[in-house]
Amino acid sequence: MGLRVALLCSLFGVLLGQGAEQISMEDCCKNGQKHGTDHEDCASLPLISESTTCRIVQEQCCVTVLEDKMCTNGINTAKDQGACDSLFTNTCDTKTTKMCCDCCTLGKTAHELGLPCDHNLSVGHQCNLVSRACCVEGATAHQRELPNKDETTENGDSGLNNQCNGKCAHRCVGNDTCACFKGYKLKPDGKSCEDINECLVGASNCRGGERCINTEGSFRCQREVSCGTGYELTDSNNCKDIDECETGIHNCGPQFQCQNTQGSFRCLPKVQCGSGFIQDALGNCIDINECVSQTGPCNRGQICVNTVGSYTCQRNSVNCGRGYHLNEEGTRCVDIDECKTTENVCGGHACLNMLGSYRCECEAGYMFNSITRLCEDVNECRHYPGRLCAHKCENTLGSYKCSCTTGFALAADGRNCDDLNECESTPCSQECANVYGSYQCYCRRGYQLSDIDGTTCEDIDECALPTGGHICSYRCHNTPGSFHCSCPVNGYTLAVNGRSCQDIDECVTGSHTCTENQSCFNVQGGFRCLSFECPNNYRRVGETAARLERSEVVRCIKSCQPNNIACVLDPTHSVSHTFISLPTFRELPRPEEIVFLRTTVPAYGSYNFGSYDVKFDILEGNVDNAFDIIKRVENGLYVGIVRQVKPLIGPAMTVLKLSMRNLTTQGDSGLNIVNVHVFVSEFWF
Repeated sequence: MGLRVALLCSLFGVLLGQGAEQISMEDCCKNGQKHGTDHEDCASLPLISESTTCRIVQEQCCVTVLEDKMCTNGINTAKDQGACDSLFTNTCDTKTTKMCCDCCTLGKTAHELGLPCDHNLSVGHQCNLVSRACCVEGATAHQRELPNKDETTENGDSGLNNQCNGKCAHRCVGNDTCACFKGYKLKPDGKSCEDINECLVGASNCRGGERCINTEGSFRCQREVSCGTGYELTDSNNCKDIDECETGIHNCGPQFQCQNTQGSFRCLPKVQCGSGFIQDALGNCIDINECVSQTGPCNRGQICVNTVGSYTCQRNSVNCGRGYHLNEEGTRCVDIDECKTTENVCGGHACLNMLGSYRCECEAGYMFNSITRLCEDVNECRHYPGRLCAHKCENTLGSYKCSCTTGFALAADGRNCDDLNECESTPCSQECANVYGSYQCYCRRGYQLSDIDGTTCEDIDECALPTGGHICSYRCHNTPGSFHCSCPVNGYTLAVNGRSCQDIDECVTGSHTCTENQSCFNVQGGFRCLSFECPNNYRRVGETAARLERSEVVRCIKSCQPNNIACVLDPTHSVSHTFISLPTFRELPRPEEIVFLRTTVPAYGSYNFGSYDVKFDILEGNVDNAFDIIKRVENGLYVGIVRQVKPLIGPAMTVLKLSMRNLTTQGDSGLNIVNVHVFVSEFWF
């Protein structure tokens, strides 16, 4: 085994040098040997390296340990028991043990017969080694049992053993030198002995078909191929027939007797059947039908009649076949005219007599059946599919007829189909269009086809459609097949498009009720009568007509009388009225600018080494914070913008009071009051 491990380590050491993992092959081998010694199993080796060569060395060293151990056990069995019958199994674990035991037995037998131990048999190299070791050990043991009288002490101890001081495990050869029995070799310590694996070193003499199994101090040969069914292996390693009848392992029934054969057996019936009978599988005797099993058992003109165990022959009487009958003398058979003797044999078709039979001459559309001897209808639709009728074919007795699918009518030729104009029967409530094989109903504008019958037209309620809310700007009224829009009773009129509502400007049409001293201001759906006069010490700028536009500004500026100190000291420079008409219930996605307060104050300017600034405030009328005011710079001047930030709920009139003050570093330098009159319309379109 040491030589084998050395070869493995030297070979795989070279291979491992080419791998990625650097590990000693001796370590791999030692790990495999230790695992085999501890666990006696090489099937689940724990890998100590990812290297393939290391895994091979582990496995081979582990297997070598197990084989040496099994072979040693076999040799010990041969030495202790002298036979290897207890190891006769076919398992892989005991195969090597049995081989070494048998080979060691061969070696011992050779020694007993006085044959030379180095005699080579064709039993394999390993078996020859085991056999030679056991043979040599037997000779050595015999010499040890017969010591020289001169070398024996009074106590019965050998002189050679005394020379070695009893340190040798097997025997002493003098000069403090130890030796081992046959089948063993001296260990490196010079006194202990270990078994020689004759199977590995080729010392066995196993025959062909046998394998060498190492045993302790010897080896044995074991047959590798089984003897097969019906045979058993003897102690001499030969195959012997099994007598199934004697051992009682046959399956013959109580009516049969077992007879042994080579490798098998036969079941012979106990009861012998007589003539005219045959034995079945259960041993029962059954009658033989000689009329069937034999060819022509009776003479010509006779018929065979089977009997139990035999048969009889009877004279054959005249028997006419089908279509014939005996003549009046009973001497011969004559033809039967079925066309005359049988009434309506062909079912109304022509009948033609034939010798021993007849034939029917069938009319068109029928076919003669030679089995039933009748005229049967021919299914033309099945025989000529798709060639007789354009649409549908229906078989009839002796003929066929064609028909058409829905929407078609049978043509004059009785085979083709013409399209029907279903619209002639007025199937639709309004419009009908004929199509090939069917028709299609249509509806006029403002109607839709019913989903129930597909022919009736139903009115479309345009006002109820998902987009009906956008058809009319105010109110939608459905009518059969159409619709119409309407506007509020007062203040609006229907536009030319018939859907939108236009505001009536009462101030232009003169339909307002304002007096001469009042100004008419038009709003959505109505008007307002306004009157305005400038306060004392203020004068009106510009002239105002009798009516105001939708966004009109009336402005009064301060005009003090001479020596009117109070007027001069009043910080208010101007008072403005801005009239605006705004709709309510409208979408307001973002703040909308409605009033611009423009100043003449330059942005970021200076006055007497001071800075100008403007402040804008909403003083009154900002209900629900619907408005705010911001300041920005346009064209280098300060501008205040009033924005609507929330929808207005009306109708109502909101009056915003704004202030605009010019601020300098010395304080307030002026105040402008702006009154914004916001008229909220009731409807918006």
